[in-house]
This record gives sequence, structure tokens and C-alpha cells, in this order.
Amino acid sequence: MAERLCERYFKEGNEMKSYHHQRQVSLVFRYILLAILAIVWIFPIVWIILTSFSINNTGFVTTFIPKHWTLSNYIKIFQSEQYPFAHWLINTFVIAVICAVVNTFITVVMSYALSRLRFKLRKPFLQFALVLGMFPGFMSMIALYYILKAMNLTNLAGLTLIYIGGAGLAFYIAKGFFDTIPRSIDEAAIIDGASRWQVFTKITLPLAKPIIVYTSLTAFMAPWIDFIFPSIILGSGPSSQRTIAYGLSNMMTSTRGAGTAYFPLFVAGCVIIAIPITVLFIIMQKFYVNGVTAGADKG
Repeated sequence: MAERLCERYFKEGNEMKSYHHQRQVSLVFRYILLAILAIVWIFPIVWIILTSFSINNTGFVTTFIPKHWTLSNYIKIFQSEQYPFAHWLINTFVIAVICAVVNTFITVVMSYALSRLRFKLRKPFLQFALVLGMFPGFMSMIALYYILKAMNLTNLAGLTLIYIGGAGLAFYIAKGFFDTIPRSIDEAAIIDGASRWQVFTKITLPLAKPIIVYTSLTAFMAPWIDFIFPSIILGSGPSSQRTIAYGLSNMMTSTRGAGTAYFPLFVAGCVIIAIPITVLFIIMQKFYVNGVTAGADKG
């Protein structure tokens, strides 16, 4: 009996060692794969940043580490009269801030109403909005262009209206977040004498900080990096009345053969574009992740 128990424990010990060994090997391969993927993803970003500090007037930069470091690319891109990068930056920032404020207000108010209130045609509206939201926005850009052209709004104001008009269909994640907040909290506040507006402003909004941050970031980021709608709506208007993405693209395509000489300026502009988004994500990463995960619990 004792020999059998010893053999059993010895066998189980060998199985445990084999299991731990296989697990360690599996973890090593996983970390190697993750390291390779990280290098693949980070390499273009690092290359663009290093290229923005290089001296090159002949074309695309082929070396990874610049032989000569300089800040002239960042200086030249702000001094160019033909391509007023500073105007593009201001235009895009103003549009992004307006969209972040207005779109967040519309989305939060609409999501709260659809989450808490029960009214006729509520479910058909949710189904219709869900189906409508499956179609990409650029499918309607030609129709929107002709509508804005008829109203003489093929400018930055019209572009801002386009971004604001799309806020109504971006409510599903926010609605899912409000659904996770117990209705009993609202009922208790109403019993204590609070109005519906007081419940919304003093109770629900503080609890909904993650989804508010998420909505603001996405609303800010959409016009900041968008190229399709500015290229259609703004068209061949004045160079100073463009956004960053459209302006930089136009700088590279309109110069034809000389476009490669502008490549260091182009990558410098790309780095400048990425800075505000990166800083915002670093500062608000916690709220952003919470808003995404909590808003995906319910539809």
C-alpha cells in the first residue's frame, strides 16, 4: 500500500513538473510573439519621429537614425507661406473643441433620455438608429457636399456642422453605460424631493464621468485626424481654410515632383498632429478604458 502511494505521488509530481515546464515554454513563446508584434507596431512610429529631426532635401529618408539632427523641419513648417500649417492647426483645434463640447452634450443628453425614459416608438427608434449607424458616414458625403454647396457652406463652418450632425447616432455606447447605473438611485433621489434635472446633473453625471471622457475624446479625435470629409467639403478653397490632415496631404500631392523634398516637413507635421491626441490619452486613459468597457455591457 505504501509503495503504491509513493508511486502515485511520484507520478503526480512528475505530471506537475511537466505541466509547469509546458506552461513556462508557452509563456516564453507568447512573450516572444508579443515582443515581435510590439517592435513591428512601434517601428514606424519611431522612424517617423526620428525622420522629423533629420536633414534631407532630396527625397524620402532611408536611414533609421539621422546622421544630422535638426529642428529646422519644425521651424520651416510654421514659416511656410504657401502651406500655412499654423492656420491648419488653429482651424482643426477650434473645430475639434467645438465638436467635443457640442457632441458630448448631445450624446450624453440623448443617451440618458433613451436609457431612463420610456416613450412611444422608443424601441423602433433604437432599431432604426442601430441599422442607420451600420452604414459608414462617407457614403453620404457627396449628398452632403451638394446640400452645403446650395447653402453656400462649403467651408469650415459647414464642416463643423457635419461633425456635429453625426453626434446623434453615436449614443449606443453611452446608453449602455447609463443602463449600468441602477435606476434605484434615481428613484431614491426623486423620493427625497429631487427633480429629474437635479438627478441628472448632481447624481448621474458624476457617476458617468468615464463615458463623458470617452465621448469627448472620440468627438475631439474625429475632426482632428479626418481627411475624407475636409477633402470633399473644403475642396479647392483657400489654403488657409483647411484642416491639418487635408492640408498636409495637399502639401504632398500638389507639389508633384518636388513633393519628396517636403517629406521631412510632412513627418514633422505628423508628429505635431499626434502630440495632442497622445497627451489626452495618457492623461485620461483610465476614464477612457472604463467608458469603453462599461458602455459595452448593455445595448
